[in-house]
Amino acid sequence: MSKTSTEPVCHALNGPTMGTRWSAVFFAGSGFDAGPVQAALQQAVDAVDAQMSTWKPDSDLMRLNRAPVGAALAVPDDLARVLVLGLAVGRASGGAFDIGMGDAVQAWGFGPQAADATRIRSALAAPRRPAHEALEMDGKRARKRAAITLDLNGIAKGYGVDRLAQTLCRFGIAAGLVGIDGEMRALGLRPDGEAWTIAVETPDPDRRAPHSVLSLHDGAVATSGDYRHRVSVQGRSLSHTMDPRRGAPLLSPPASVTVLAPSCAEADAWATALMVAGPEAGAALAARQGLDALFLIRGETGELRAKGCGWFQRAF
Repeated sequence: MSKTSTEPVCHALNGPTMGTRWSAVFFAGSGFDAGPVQAALQQAVDAVDAQMSTWKPDSDLMRLNRAPVGAALAVPDDLARVLVLGLAVGRASGGAFDIGMGDAVQAWGFGPQAADATRIRSALAAPRRPAHEALEMDGKRARKRAAITLDLNGIAKGYGVDRLAQTLCRFGIAAGLVGIDGEMRALGLRPDGEAWTIAVETPDPDRRAPHSVLSLHDGAVATSGDYRHRVSVQGRSLSHTMDPRRGAPLLSPPASVTVLAPSCAEADAWATALMVAGPEAGAALAARQGLDALFLIRGETGELRAKGCGWFQRAF
């Protein structure tokens, strides 16, 4: 049977952002012009990148990094929201999530420049105050209490996904799925009344395959893993997730942590925090925070073991 003019049409859009691509799938009536939506979605993620990139010297985040200690600096709305949330998750996680690790991220080669031995030694030796102690927010004004280099890679993509979702809503689109890499947010249900299907990726650097499948309805999911972004330093392959206590990459992280949350920025930040905390302390932290989290833990011979918290505890 052919489609009638009243049946919703699926639109699949995408574009570049933050060194990868964003995507949006949604349903709208026949004759709907997706061109303005495409432009608005691209504008939304471009604004996030312009404010929060550590790869762009003129971003608002880098301007804040260059500001002297004690100076109050006005920041744009989006950046202010992300800084406030990042500090809140940092405080709630006991510092496991720390947006003040920019010096270590850059030193170990996870930024625009290659790893540098001198900067690594400096990052390892630097006395550290967590960002929630070193940075204060007063509305849309940020002030550094101590020297700190901010990095929002553990939350900016998630926030970008939230901005994609908000943009769809502005166009009156109530059913859709948006994402950047593995960070996803679902709006409503599909036209058939079913939830959106999301794959949790197997933590394998050599191939992309689903480990499990989720049904997502009006919520977000984010995954942090040890297999996506790595560098080689003195012959050792290291993951991008930093240990705030050491100023260095985690030595024995879980293979991945997946978190469900109302917003993708929250899911993104908490997935990083639980990676840093590890399976045991991380599971206890997730329980205290009421988080739905899935730890995939790699055994000595490469086998994966799942440890679930909240909804995932019932599912696995």
